[in-house]
Amino acid sequence: MGSHQHTHSHGTENVSDAVLLWTVIVNLGLSAFEFVAGLISGSVALMADALHNTNDAGALLIAYIARKISRKKADAQFTFGYRRAELIGALIQLTALIVVGLCLIYEATHRIFNPEPLQGGWIMAAATVALLVDLVTAWLLWSMSKGSLNVKAAFLHNLTDAAASGAVLLGGAAIHWLNWTWIDPALTLVIASYILWMSWGMLLRTSRILMEGSPEAMDIEALKDAVDAVEGVSSLYNVHVWELDEGRNALEAHILVASHTQIEQINSIKKAIKDLLKERFEIDHSTLEFGTSRSDTKGC
Repeated sequence: MGSHQHTHSHGTENVSDAVLLWTVIVNLGLSAFEFVAGLISGSVALMADALHNTNDAGALLIAYIARKISRKKADAQFTFGYRRAELIGALIQLTALIVVGLCLIYEATHRIFNPEPLQGGWIMAAATVALLVDLVTAWLLWSMSKGSLNVKAAFLHNLTDAAASGAVLLGGAAIHWLNWTWIDPALTLVIASYILWMSWGMLLRTSRILMEGSPEAMDIEALKDAVDAVEGVSSLYNVHVWELDEGRNALEAHILVASHTQIEQINSIKKAIKDLLKERFEIDHSTLEFGTSRSDTKGC
C-alpha cells in the first residue's frame, strides 16, 4: 500500500489508556448535552454537530477497545490474532452513522420548507461549549503523541470538529440577532453531508478489508511481473493478496520452478521472493507453495 496506507488508530498509539478513555467520556457527554440543547432550542444543526461528536467518541472508543483486544495474542481459535475486532466495531458505528445522517438530511429538508422557531441564545451557548471541548480534545491527543504522523491526522480531524461547532456558533448568532432561521437547516445539510461522505468512504474501506479484497494501492500485475523476474522462477500462479488488517498485508501463491531445481536453490528463491515482497510491496506475511515444471516453460 506504500504511503497510501491509513489506519483507524486515530493517532492514539502513544496516548495513555486513561487519557483516551477520558476523551471518550468527555466527547460522549458533549454529544448528549448538544443533543438536549438541540431539542430545547429547536436546532437541527446542533443535533447534527452532536452526531459529529458522537462519531469522534465512537472512533476513540473503538480505538480504545481495539487496543485492549489487540494486546491478546493469537490462539488456536483466532490464529491471525484479534486485530480485526476494531474493523467490526467500525462497521457497526459507520452503518449507524449513515442511517442517522440520512435522517438528519430528511429533517433539515423538512425544516427548510416548514421553518420552526429557534432559540439562538441556546444554540450559541451549546456551540461554544462544543468548540471548547473539541479544542481541548485536540490538544490532549496532540500533546500526548508528539512526533506521530497518525496523531497529526487526529489533530486535524478534531480541528474540523471545532470548525463545525464554530459554524453552528455563528449560525446561532445569525438566528439570535438577524433572525436567519434558514441558516440552521442549511448548516445541518452541510454537516450531515460531510458525515455521510466521510462515513461512506470509511465503510467501503472497512468492508474491503473484511471481504479480504486486495489493498487499494497494490498493483497485482506489477507484483506478478516482479516475482516472475526473480532468477529461478518459471511462473507464478494462484495469487491471493489481501489485508489482514489496516497495517498488515498477506499473500498466498504457487511458484513454479524448473524440474531440476535443487532444494537449496528453492530455499534461496523463496528468500529472494519474500524479501522482494516485503521491501517493494510491504507484504510481511507470505505463504509460498513450490512446484516443478518438467517442460520448463512459463505458465502452469
